[in-house]
Amino acid sequence: MDRSRLGIVIPALNESATILDVVEAAGRYGVPIVVDDGSTDDTAKIAKQAGAVVVLHGQNRGYDAALNSGFQKAVELGSELVITLDADGQHDPSLIQEFIDRIDAGADIVIGIRSNRQRLAEYLFAWYTSSRFGIQDPLCGMKAYRKTIYIALGHFDSYGSIGTELMIFAAKKGYRLDQIPFDVRERKDQSRFGRVLTGNYKIFRAMVLSIWRIK
Repeated sequence: MDRSRLGIVIPALNESATILDVVEAAGRYGVPIVVDDGSTDDTAKIAKQAGAVVVLHGQNRGYDAALNSGFQKAVELGSELVITLDADGQHDPSLIQEFIDRIDAGADIVIGIRSNRQRLAEYLFAWYTSSRFGIQDPLCGMKAYRKTIYIALGHFDSYGSIGTELMIFAAKKGYRLDQIPFDVRERKDQSRFGRVLTGNYKIFRAMVLSIWRIK
């Protein structure tokens, strides 16, 4: 597969400890696009030296804004497929090939299913999407999309969906979905997503807005 066909969007905030390995491994499959979301460490510098296209946010704008910027850059670069990948090393980049294979086999979107989840609200959101769409892990940060889905919606996120708006749009519009279970690697430091109560609130809010907004 031509590497230029695949854009690999990697949102990052202060991930200087892991970003080198993630970018180098992901770069074997496509064009790594690191969105540095206001980091105060050397994340952007290291990512660029490792061969990534780097998009800079002057200040922290949040996970969904980083994904929006990454998708815009991927389309600008001519990517036909876009994969999102976490910068913290918990997603094994070698899985990218399986995601590509599922798209090549006919899927429009491929969603990862993590081996474990951290918060009660994640299970609640998963219950909703599983019962309604068959999506078992909506908040998994590793997903693959055909560019046509993004073009059809016109954006990646518009309401702080924690990376789920485009996925739910695809499910409701009848695009073909596939899912891949995988083991999550252990994170080396603390999550950037926030403490337990803050994280659960963000997820619950995203779920409620998803139910209400996407018709």
